[in-house]
Amino acid sequence: MALMVFAGIGASDFTATAASAQEIVVYSGRAQALVEPIIKAFTEQTGIKVAVRYGDTAELAATILEEGRNSPADVYWAQDAGALGALSKEGRFERLPDEILNLVDARLRSPEGVWVATSGRARVVAYNTSVLNESEMPDSIWAFTDPKWSGRIGWAPTNGSFQAFVTAIRVLEGEERAAQWLRGIQANRPRVYRNNSTAVEAVSRGEVDVAFVNHYYLYRFLAEHGDGFPVRNHYTSGDAGSIVNIAGIGVLKTSNKKEAAERFVEFMLSEQAQQHFARDSYEYPVTLDESIELDSRLLPLDQIDTPDIDLNDLNDLEGTLELLQRVGVL
Repeated sequence: MALMVFAGIGASDFTATAASAQEIVVYSGRAQALVEPIIKAFTEQTGIKVAVRYGDTAELAATILEEGRNSPADVYWAQDAGALGALSKEGRFERLPDEILNLVDARLRSPEGVWVATSGRARVVAYNTSVLNESEMPDSIWAFTDPKWSGRIGWAPTNGSFQAFVTAIRVLEGEERAAQWLRGIQANRPRVYRNNSTAVEAVSRGEVDVAFVNHYYLYRFLAEHGDGFPVRNHYTSGDAGSIVNIAGIGVLKTSNKKEAAERFVEFMLSEQAQQHFARDSYEYPVTLDESIELDSRLLPLDQIDTPDIDLNDLNDLEGTLELLQRVGVL
């Protein structure tokens, strides 16, 4: 995938230094539409150019492992904690400075201090309001293996967040139970979509009645189409269907531009960036800055019945990919 370079000049608290002549390379599993504006803002405020390689979170992690010491990447920005954990397990990240780590709660960074969250997102079941009422939606992700949902489900198995969700089932309930859930959904003939956005669109068209996605896609469609958009989010109770995952970021050990790369990470935890994620991407802010305003339509995190899981346990991406392949999902 071609690299895209964004450049600009400007001034702010992130004062440009000699590092402004540098260009860092970011491998981003985050979609271009989500992060391009804030990356441009970073360049404008620091003078540091950024070349971005966008791609699938898992594929980019695999690429970094394959490239080894020759990887051109300075920063890896993942869509989920699992991919970060996979690279962390292989020792590919540099430890971040304490002043960066201390910007977020300890639960939202690696125990070794090699990556930090940049934003949070909840798993939900998007449903068509023309077909279903909230009261008809089941409390358990397991209920969707019931044959009555046959032909009514959409999912995006190649999506990094979906794979992290499957990893969460494995961690919470074991390998065989995860395989059982996947086979149960497969038996219901789910429609496959390339990403969460197309899955939500399919729900709105009535192509499927429900889809397993992240929470924030709905709000983008509501912003574009208004409250009449016939989709809403449903949260299951206490299982992997309502896990709150994170997007996160780390600096690679092989980078020779660590100072500039660390400034990029720090910027993504700044008030400006966190407000961007909350306001423009409808995600949950992750820093300890209480001034960040959450979109009023979002369900507060403390009202989501999330399972008890350590995000650092979602690091067996390889095992999840093997499972998905073994049961025929991939």
